[in-house]
Amino acid sequence: MSTPADLARRLDAIAAARAAGTITEHSAVMMRDWLTAPRYAEFAGELAARIDAGSWRELDDVFWTVIPFGTGGRRGTMFPVGSNAINDRTIGESAQGLADYVRSVVPAGATPTCAIAYDTRHRSEHFARLCTEVLLAAGFKVFFLRGFRSTPELSFAVRHTGSTCGIMVTASHNPPSDNAVKVYWAGGVQVLPPHDKGIIDRVMRVETVHRASFEAGVAEDRVRFVEQEIDPAFVAAVCGQSAPGPRDVSILYSPLHGVGATAVVPVLRGAGFEKLRVYGPHEEPSGDFPNVPGHVANPENPAVLTGPIADAAARGDDLVLASDPDCDRLGAAAPLTRAAGAEWRPFTGNQLCGLLCGQAIAGRAARGQARSGDYVVTTLVTSGLVRRLAEARGLQVDDTQLVGFKWICSAIDKHGPEHFVFGAEESHGYLAGTHVRDKDAAVAALLMTELTARLKAAGRTPHEELDALYAAHGCHQERQINVMLPGASGMERMQEIMAALRARPPQSCGGLDVVRTRDQARLTTWTPGAAAESYAGVKGDLVIFDLAGLPEAGTRLADGRFPPLGNAVAARPSGTEPKIKFYLFAVAPPGPAAALPATKQSLTARLDAIERDLRALVGV
Repeated sequence: MSTPADLARRLDAIAAARAAGTITEHSAVMMRDWLTAPRYAEFAGELAARIDAGSWRELDDVFWTVIPFGTGGRRGTMFPVGSNAINDRTIGESAQGLADYVRSVVPAGATPTCAIAYDTRHRSEHFARLCTEVLLAAGFKVFFLRGFRSTPELSFAVRHTGSTCGIMVTASHNPPSDNAVKVYWAGGVQVLPPHDKGIIDRVMRVETVHRASFEAGVAEDRVRFVEQEIDPAFVAAVCGQSAPGPRDVSILYSPLHGVGATAVVPVLRGAGFEKLRVYGPHEEPSGDFPNVPGHVANPENPAVLTGPIADAAARGDDLVLASDPDCDRLGAAAPLTRAAGAEWRPFTGNQLCGLLCGQAIAGRAARGQARSGDYVVTTLVTSGLVRRLAEARGLQVDDTQLVGFKWICSAIDKHGPEHFVFGAEESHGYLAGTHVRDKDAAVAALLMTELTARLKAAGRTPHEELDALYAAHGCHQERQINVMLPGASGMERMQEIMAALRARPPQSCGGLDVVRTRDQARLTTWTPGAAAESYAGVKGDLVIFDLAGLPEAGTRLADGRFPPLGNAVAARPSGTEPKIKFYLFAVAPPGPAAALPATKQSLTARLDAIERDLRALVGV
């Protein structure tokens, strides 16, 4: 048992560490608070042990700031104590702030409800039960999915149960050390304005985390286990996006140690695809992601597909699919041709955007559901191929959304769900159908499998289909660059770079003139030598530089929109860490298929030149 003398000694140790510069001032203040304040009493013993062990570096890491509750939830490294870590306190604060906000907006006397699910990560079930206990104490009823489930199934559960909100415990494709909560609003979309800001404000003001017994909640029917109801309904809803056509295709699927076997596998089997294998080394649900390169299960990284591709090529499969741990993103690979021994290559997120968009449009027509006014939604930094092919097939396109799939989903209800065909973003997020309001790897896997089967029946592969899209709508090549700015001054340096890009836009990049600058933060645009003009949209910290090289570069259409992305560079800073993501685009006009190899080589050289100039411009 700790004595007053022990407490005094530890407080002196904190002061000494601060005086020596071993920890920051914020860390010192927060550690003193966690040692002495009654609201942190259950964590004081753990913190005391770490102080006695002299673990100052790790303590500084977990106390130097307060882990932000962003517009979608809270994500970070798990550690038993600390304001900048995922632990019982920070997760409890998140649930308490959500409960307090929901209580402030629902009618008096109403019983708010929440759907809760969790993935395969360490402590995910524990955190899900913790959130349930907090909500029970606030008077909620909880619809709880036992066992590992996908993030899109949680979105579906919110809609299916008519819940006021939802919580998904997952850190998506982050490293094994991390966990998080994603927060959803009624309708199954991640929280949007004004609710996002309202929840953040409540989370930051939490003093006491109130909890009630999980078991008592079950006994009183205030916690209802709903997986037996939700699972088949979710699979049926996804299969509703299936289209008639060939089913003779051999698929190797990897869940990357995540929850995908509960979603992708039953969907593909339910749609009639019998030649489906799960890749053995990635089959085990495990928060350590033991057999994934680098233990980071992100389908954006083509290396995670290396093992499955080798296995599929050896066995003569037609398609490799992989979903991230919470099964909302999809990666894929296929052979270049149908020839025996053909080389396999993975697809980028942007390439899948084009392929899956084409299949979603074709599938809707095959089901007899196509109608005038149908539309596709994508983001400001997703390949212009999506808009070009969708418009060529008579659909309307909204490509004005900010990065983040919740913005795509908000557009579904804005434009009308009955006309929604497809939504996509470059970071491997895709949606067809209105069963959820989030990206869904299960429906994306269904689209990709049906496309591959249809092409196989015609003697072709998805890579050959992609080339056909390039020939018809222009060859599109993209690249992303993540620039980390470490150290205490990293956030300040990031802000300086963004301010400089706005104040002094480059005159050229990669040998191409900058013909227009778009500042999404101010919703203003300008061309060299002309005054700035405003445009409509949602404000966000993003700058786009349109480059010369296509006839429509720098122009605005009659309806005030900008043309699809051509040659361009976009810069977007992180809101929570010192990082800037640059998006590079290179496009050539439509042309003969025979010219594509040379065109691709030319566009790759153009991207190389753009990247060199960009790095020199920002000094990274």
